[in-house]
Amino acid sequence: MGFSVEFVLLAGSLMILLSILVSKMSSHFSIPILAVFLFVGMMAGSEGIGKITFDNVEFAKGLGIVALSFILFAGGLDTNFRRTRLIMWPSFALATAGVFISAGVAGLLIHFILGRGLWESLLLGSVISSTDAAAVFSILRSRNVKLKGMLKPLLEIESASNDPSAVFLTLIIIQIMMMPSLDLKGLLIMFFQQLFWGVVVGIALSRVVEFIIRRMDLQYEGLYPVLTMSFVTFTYSMTALIGGNGFLAVFLMGLSLSRFDLRRKTNLITFHDSIAWLMQAVMFLTLGLLVYPSRLIDVWIEGVVVALILFFIARPISVYASLLPFRSINGKEKALISWVGLRGAAPIVLATFPLSERVQNAEFIFNIVFFVVLLSVFIQGTTITPLARRLGLDANTETEEEHDTPDIMDDSSFQA
Repeated sequence: MGFSVEFVLLAGSLMILLSILVSKMSSHFSIPILAVFLFVGMMAGSEGIGKITFDNVEFAKGLGIVALSFILFAGGLDTNFRRTRLIMWPSFALATAGVFISAGVAGLLIHFILGRGLWESLLLGSVISSTDAAAVFSILRSRNVKLKGMLKPLLEIESASNDPSAVFLTLIIIQIMMMPSLDLKGLLIMFFQQLFWGVVVGIALSRVVEFIIRRMDLQYEGLYPVLTMSFVTFTYSMTALIGGNGFLAVFLMGLSLSRFDLRRKTNLITFHDSIAWLMQAVMFLTLGLLVYPSRLIDVWIEGVVVALILFFIARPISVYASLLPFRSINGKEKALISWVGLRGAAPIVLATFPLSERVQNAEFIFNIVFFVVLLSVFIQGTTITPLARRLGLDANTETEEEHDTPDIMDDSSFQA
């Protein structure tokens, strides 16, 4: 790229500062701050007013992996573990069966409606099949979004744990497109291996962190955040190297730590929340720099069609089908869950996989995914609260009648 360290620091700090200042104004219009980061990144890019040329896909992919790791850990650490135990099974159903159904339905409809190749369409459906933890955590934890009962943790855990399914589908279809022979057995083993090691390593290392914080006096307060930051990167990298899903591992490590009454826990939560915001800013600004707005304009018709398929057909079908065994989750709750299928950085990072492998029409897939993410953040992200109010699921609008009625999502509401 040829940029000096001073230029990178100046440009990066200016973009973050501008995004934060603009976000204050955007909150009055219920525009998610993630959309602001993306927009500022695009405006600073080669086709914007900043004229910064950035096309390093591998760097963006690596940065996205690091950023998502810290975002997921912070989300897990700030989650009420005792309540999340009640919604593990429906979350798992959405993160596995839901992803497979959404990818299949979206891929087939893209193939028949847009006339794209079957495997190309299924690859696109797979890349956009998972919800994004950064987008979900950011929007659901903003001041104006308060959902009743267990809806918020259900959606957060789904978004944090559905990456293995999306990665599995993306890799299997890339292999089909790149190679004539397919080792389906090996890919299935890889999928379950990712889940297994993600769970085992994440929970095991959470006990190590808990032991160190509880039993060891590090003498300096500033070392405790450094300790947990080191464990985030260590957990992700070690899990990935042994064939597990690092994203799942770091989220479960944070979630498992949330159940312990640790010294300095409040300070650690505040610190990692700040780190998560920094990572979201850097990641979305970088992804904004990576895209060329003119190329999005070239695919806007296909992008709108894909978004409509995903928002109104594929996601609702996947939610209703995967939650069918959980009869206590009523229709209104399923409707809201369907709409909060937010796409963000994770699908964009996944879209860099075909680019790295030089899959045919990979650039088209990347631009479509980016376009769909923009629509998801702007349209779905800004309408969650109005829809929740309309469905009677907004915790900010409790009525007297609701106070006299048992909570539809109490501690037993997610039993199959």
